[in-house]
Amino acid sequence: TSSAGKRFAYADRYLDKASTGPLWLKDARIAHGVVERLRYCEMELKLYNLFAFVVMVNRVHVLFEPRVPLAKITRLIKGHTAREANRILRRTGQAFWQAESFDHWVRSESECQRIISYIERNPVAAGLVKQPEEWAWSSASVQG
Repeated sequence: TSSAGKRFAYADRYLDKASTGPLWLKDARIAHGVVERLRYCEMELKLYNLFAFVVMVNRVHVLFEPRVPLAKITRLIKGHTAREANRILRRTGQAFWQAESFDHWVRSESECQRIISYIERNPVAAGLVKQPEEWAWSSASVQG
């Protein structure tokens, strides 16, 4: 694992504690909206092939193969979901998502499978559920 990968994993485990920062994604309406947008951007807009995702209480992990520039994907997902979330939260003129994101190019099938597992096991690692499929806001969810 690269040092950047280790730093990412460490930060991810820290975020699992959800002890600081906004926890807006705990709201099922917002989490559902993010999941719906991820699927819409794949199925309707054909922006990417979606392999895995999880909406945690304070962040989102997504693994996809892009069909268009990453900046366009990010803009179409973050823009729409931010407007909807801010409407639900009755917030105006404030950022919902952080400007930055962590992206990584997957270089092999084995790495892809490892990342899918990592993403889908995030709620288990955070102690939120016992099995990945129990987390409603995930590609592993039995709710589909």
